[in-house]
Amino acid sequence: MPQLARSQLIGANFCFQHYPFDKAAEAIRGFGLREIELWGAAPHLDLFHATDARVASVRRILADNSLSVWCFTPEQVVYPINIASGDGALREDSVQRFCRAADICAELGARYLFLTSGRGYETEPRQQAWARAVDSLGRIAEHAHSNGVRCLLEPLQRFETNILTNAADLRRMLEELGADTMDVVLDTVAMATAGDTVAGYVDLFGPRLAHVQLVDGTPGGHLVWGDGSLPLGRYIEDLAASGYAGKLTFEPFGTGTYALDPIQAWSRCLAAIEPYLSRSETRA
Repeated sequence: MPQLARSQLIGANFCFQHYPFDKAAEAIRGFGLREIELWGAAPHLDLFHATDARVASVRRILADNSLSVWCFTPEQVVYPINIASGDGALREDSVQRFCRAADICAELGARYLFLTSGRGYETEPRQQAWARAVDSLGRIAEHAHSNGVRCLLEPLQRFETNILTNAADLRRMLEELGADTMDVVLDTVAMATAGDTVAGYVDLFGPRLAHVQLVDGTPGGHLVWGDGSLPLGRYIEDLAASGYAGKLTFEPFGTGTYALDPIQAWSRCLAAIEPYLSRSETRA
């Protein structure tokens, strides 16, 4: 049976928010991982305090732990960054912060800047917020491209956004953007809650499917593997059978309890995925 290569699995600092960044990096290195999705949240590297000195400190810690950055994922759901906001000043500030995030990607040597659509007012027609999202994403992608950085775009669950929540709309948004420097994220919880499938993502996006966040759920929840009911093993088998060549990582947020012992949370996920990974550096 086809398997994903071990090198496709990367680390992340999700649920390490109560650890200083140097300790989080040491833990990720200890798992035997060499690349990370860098979640851009406090106290590690959030967009409200991303001074040159802080970015340099993060770069040093990464180098000290032999870690490279696959993508930089600034927090953009639970604090006031919203690139589709109906408040013009808030939206513009959000776009500028993401342009700064693209600069940070370049400084850290990251391949990708991770984006979502933002959200509109619940009291306005969806298309108005959609148009603002397309405009903002296009501006950010253009700035990222000037830095040699590609972008990733992820649908979210409905409670997180009222703009981009499924694979079909993601395809439509990419077509409207016309940005060939933007690739696609598959989040297993967002996929399941939308009624989408791995095969559907592969059919719609082909090689533009570049990043997978592997999380359990019921179907929502962003849980550690085994704490939900999603068939994560089957999802990995489907990805491997399709020839998926991108990266995958875990995003165990849950209710916040995983952050009390993130090493245990990650260890459980790593043990669960072990049978699905090839021991060779190339796909089996």
